[in-house]
Amino acid sequence: MRNVVLGFLGTQLDRGKRGGWKPSLGLCQVDGFPVDRFELLYDRKFSRLARGVKNEIERVSPDTEVLLHLMDMEDPWDLEEVYAKLYDFAQGYGFDEDRERYHIHLTTGTHIGQICWFLLSESRHIPAALIQTGPPRSDRPNGTFDLIDLDLNKYDALQQRFDQQTREYGDLLKGGIDTKNAKYNALIERIEQVAGLSDAPILLLGESGTGKSELAQRIYELKLQRRRVKGRLVPVNCATLRGGAAIATLFGQRRSHTGQPGTERAGLLREADGGVLFLDEIQELGLEEQALLLHAIEEGRYYPLGSDSEVTSRFQVIVGASEDLNLLAADGRFRFDLLSRLNLWSFRLPALRERPEDLDANLRFELTRAEKALGIRVGFNADAAEAWLRFAKAPSTPWPGNFRDFSGAVLRLCTLAPRGRITRSQVEDEIATLEHRWRAASSDPDSKLVSQFVARPLDSFDISQLANVIRTCQTSQSISDAGRTLFAVSREDRASRNDADRLRKYLAKFDLNWADLAIE
Repeated sequence: MRNVVLGFLGTQLDRGKRGGWKPSLGLCQVDGFPVDRFELLYDRKFSRLARGVKNEIERVSPDTEVLLHLMDMEDPWDLEEVYAKLYDFAQGYGFDEDRERYHIHLTTGTHIGQICWFLLSESRHIPAALIQTGPPRSDRPNGTFDLIDLDLNKYDALQQRFDQQTREYGDLLKGGIDTKNAKYNALIERIEQVAGLSDAPILLLGESGTGKSELAQRIYELKLQRRRVKGRLVPVNCATLRGGAAIATLFGQRRSHTGQPGTERAGLLREADGGVLFLDEIQELGLEEQALLLHAIEEGRYYPLGSDSEVTSRFQVIVGASEDLNLLAADGRFRFDLLSRLNLWSFRLPALRERPEDLDANLRFELTRAEKALGIRVGFNADAAEAWLRFAKAPSTPWPGNFRDFSGAVLRLCTLAPRGRITRSQVEDEIATLEHRWRAASSDPDSKLVSQFVARPLDSFDISQLANVIRTCQTSQSISDAGRTLFAVSREDRASRNDADRLRKYLAKFDLNWADLAIE
């Protein structure tokens, strides 16, 4: 392939004012790098020098074709002018990468020109590698020649450094937990990319307890490391903002609003200036507050209560929501315009039950955290660990509180562990406690009813069937009457119709009897 070089005429260097060394001429004399065509850019004031350099190159390198391109610059140190003219040159050039290999000679031209060459090459507006030349020295009598290809895929060491940094940022966002769930890891990679490059709002969606607050803290730490923010993280639980105090809490209040001394306050938006405002459970924010918040996010200005002048506060926003904001907006309970502003980057955090492969790593993390909180060393007996993880990973384990439930359970196990060892019986007791709590708190009437009589976990199929049996027993005069109702169809095909005995055996599977269920 033909080598083509693009470069500025060196208005001083190409005159030979550095020990006789002329960079444009010297480039065409480098061993092993034939220049087939040299596109030399020059200003009208230096036309005579440009023609002289062209003649010199053609004399010492007859195979080099030199094309002069007039490019007048009113101010070669004006970044906007230089970039615009080089950009127009690149757009009209007509690169043929199948037949020609392009290079930019960085040695000549102003620093601004060199910067513009770099930007156009890095963005691939000019598909070229960079060449840096230097004057002769003892070990390089013909001058120095360095070729720089901005395709970083060709630089293994650099690529490894970037990959390592990306992994470190990902570890930061994951809290140092070695997660295995592919979807979650892909989610973290995308958040790392967005948080490191964009100042736009980030919306974190997910059930309560999926880790939105912890992730918001880590996103802030990442932005701090990447120097995208300088201020602090200000977390706000919107569920706690009720009534007239909500606006004052967020936007501040002047003493003139109430006339009472000591009632002025800066407001949380002011505290977040230069940093990050984290609005958790934003669906709980009132419509009036939502409108004021939208204006503050878009304009960076707002009026505190009782103030006639606006306050300026520039902050980035992270938002958490445990409900579907689109549905709330459709119902008129959330502003569409605010949702549109917040929804540029939205990420749904998966529930704990959707990440069974991450439970081993999260268990190790929670054990370490519990040890630090309690100041003791704690471990699982082998059979206890197996029983706990089997329960934790089971598809029937709902984890309605997600990591709050999981973290709380591990902390209880560690606190009650005899001599720092968690036993199998202790795990079984904790499982029974969790299942009972979940059934009692469930909005499912079947689960609520069954939880009153059975503490251990049951399959969904058993819950619905047992709930029907319990209701039938509670509305029947006797166990035989309940049996006849429950087995009305199947009893016709049986030789023995002892319905009461069949019902007793069914109830015994759940450690129940008629007396437990009968209503006196």
